[in-house]
Amino acid sequence: MTVVEWKRERKTMSSPSKRRDMDLMKLMMSDYKVEMMNDGMQEFFVEFRGPKDSPYQDGVWKIRVELPDAYPYKSPSIGFVNRIYHPNVDEMSGSVCLDVINQTWSPMFDLVNVFEVFLPQLLLYPNASDPLNGDAAALMMRDHAAYEQKVKEYCEKYAKPEDIGATQEENSSEDELSEEEYDASSDDAIAGEPDP
Repeated sequence: MTVVEWKRERKTMSSPSKRRDMDLMKLMMSDYKVEMMNDGMQEFFVEFRGPKDSPYQDGVWKIRVELPDAYPYKSPSIGFVNRIYHPNVDEMSGSVCLDVINQTWSPMFDLVNVFEVFLPQLLLYPNASDPLNGDAAALMMRDHAAYEQKVKEYCEKYAKPEDIGATQEENSSEDELSEEEYDASSDDAIAGEPDP
């Protein structure tokens, strides 16, 4: 859907819908790559880069955003799709523990705030006393240098630009044959012996 089509479709809406669409348009016109999940405007992905001068600076994440019907009066649901090592992000689900999104959200905030302020602040200033990832919190408190090294390893392994197109399951499929296994199987063996 192009921006023009999107604007045309959204001309007659209620106030929360207009605000949601205005915020989404503002995000789409910013420097963030936005990928819609379906025809609706409530679920989408945003490409997010780690903040400079942090152990996350070389990372690129795909962030899943779901806007509730009551947005902007109710906060968006935010989650990392590809893995990140952080005390306040659940390593497997990608759920984010961020007070401003989960408890103190205000209609004054918009989607650009989430990506330009809230998520960078989360990565720059982790809160080990309120963890979703206990291992990351414990390592950060015990050995900060080792924690930063593990963050960088995760960035290298899971958060390169080419990683944001595939989820963890897609990256580790065991159902596919390797090239060698495929070459080793022959059509004759599959077809069996011809009838006499």
